[in-house]
Amino acid sequence: MSGADFMERLLNGVAVKWMPLGEVGNFIRGNGMQKKDFVQDGFPAIHYGQLYTRYGLVADKTFTYVPEALAGRLKKARKNDLLLATTSENDEDVVKPLAWLGGDVAISGDMMLFRHDQNVQYLAYFFQTSEFQEQKRKYITGAKVRRLSSGDLAKILTPIPCPDNPQKSLEIQAEIVRILSTFTELTTELTTELTTELTTRKKQYNHYRDQLLSFEEGEVEWKTLGDLADNLDFMRKPITSGLRDPGDIPYYGASGIVDYVKDYIFDGDFLLVSEDGANLLARNTPIAFSISGKSWVNNHAHVLKFETYAERKYVEYYLNSIDLTPYISGAAQPKLNKRNLEDIRIPNPSPGEKKRIVDMLDKFDALTNSISEGLPREIELRQKQYAYYRDLLLGFPKPEEVAA
Repeated sequence: MSGADFMERLLNGVAVKWMPLGEVGNFIRGNGMQKKDFVQDGFPAIHYGQLYTRYGLVADKTFTYVPEALAGRLKKARKNDLLLATTSENDEDVVKPLAWLGGDVAISGDMMLFRHDQNVQYLAYFFQTSEFQEQKRKYITGAKVRRLSSGDLAKILTPIPCPDNPQKSLEIQAEIVRILSTFTELTTELTTELTTELTTRKKQYNHYRDQLLSFEEGEVEWKTLGDLADNLDFMRKPITSGLRDPGDIPYYGASGIVDYVKDYIFDGDFLLVSEDGANLLARNTPIAFSISGKSWVNNHAHVLKFETYAERKYVEYYLNSIDLTPYISGAAQPKLNKRNLEDIRIPNPSPGEKKRIVDMLDKFDALTNSISEGLPREIELRQKQYAYYRDLLLGFPKPEEVAA
């Protein structure tokens, strides 16, 4: 059964009206709570930032509390309110919804509640759809901090089935929520299994990589990185964002592509190594990464050239496997300068052995780290499949005058 057939059967001839949120309910903004106000025990409370970090789509209890005296001065949400974080540094996260199913809870500023007579989970699911996202983008304001006002939120159109019969409307909404909740549980369960599998594979990969790149004393000669690669740092050229001509050439920084520009200064295969930044110590992303083709590199990444693919990838794998702390200077602003980079000691087996190691690690890397292959791709596909069916299930047809 197609999505359209299912919706037709579910609605059974009843009308769906696209209504402005301002006609569906009322927005109430939170006030006056900071993270420092949290206490071990007291009145349940939610800070707007927690909607991004601690909560999913539905909740009935809080992780934090505030003193009863403070709670008496704060705005409170109640069961069936939709809680909304309305500020973020990127458009996608503006208006993060939480269907609240618990008792009274105090809420902070930069957050609001939506009070209504609909099924709160139904509204929360709709707030995730591409239809809602498309509407909200027209009203987002702000430069660094992006936000959406309650007045503009009130203009966004929401599909309400059978609005003239509240009981029937809630029955339809509840059935949609039941289906989406079941699908959400299945998707979450599968994603958890895949994520666990991916974590295991990464541990196996790291263990296997470390074994392949470990050598007994005297088994191979050791050379400095300066002896193995040509350093092309002198060719780098930083361009401030305001002076970059837009194009399709990747512009690289310490951790990867930061922009696309019109011209290039490198053309070929190179290894970039982070020169500065907190990631040198945190290692949340690889500090060495290969690039190919036309490119522009700023002065936050060293540029190394090798004779063969195997030589380049071997060094890339090795640098990403070892602790570089002895070569890094600076605490507040970690830096791997050119001299220290070229002093890094690298085990240097024969070209044939390097190729064998690289061939094996490339296969492992494709399975564990590539977004287009292996488990990460599978996780991404499951999440896209969920979003597709959610949008399909909530994709009520619009009257022509509304759609226009």
